[in-house]
Amino acid sequence: MSVKQISVFLENRPGRLNDMTQVMADHNIDMIALSLAETKDFGIARLIVDDVYETMTTLKEEGFICRLTPVVAVEIPDEPGGLNKILRYFTAAGVNVEYMYAFMDKSVDSAFMIFRVEDAEQAEAALAGKGIRVASQDDLSEL
Repeated sequence: MSVKQISVFLENRPGRLNDMTQVMADHNIDMIALSLAETKDFGIARLIVDDVYETMTTLKEEGFICRLTPVVAVEIPDEPGGLNKILRYFTAAGVNVEYMYAFMDKSVDSAFMIFRVEDAEQAEAALAGKGIRVASQDDLSEL
């Protein structure tokens, strides 16, 4: 049930992030979540969007280098210890978190945490039966 994240490689120069978001705006692409990491020469914009394949096609046609990465989207209650609870389950199952980022769901009092892990199925299995909502691509597109 993993979610498809789009990673876009951007030159680290003024206006390049604007170029990408302008293309998305021009094509009516809804960005659900965004994380930006940088190095001296380039950045990586990690996106969760409403239509993965349209976005990939559009960005590639506009000259952006992109790739798809499976990630796990987990709903976390907005309360002390909410993230720690998930991380305890992952630790017990031997799941290593490579990186993560969050976004709020405006309709409920919770957040979604996006986890990049080596094995998405293992991470989802670690949460199975524990009352934790793991979201699908369709779930996120409906937010």
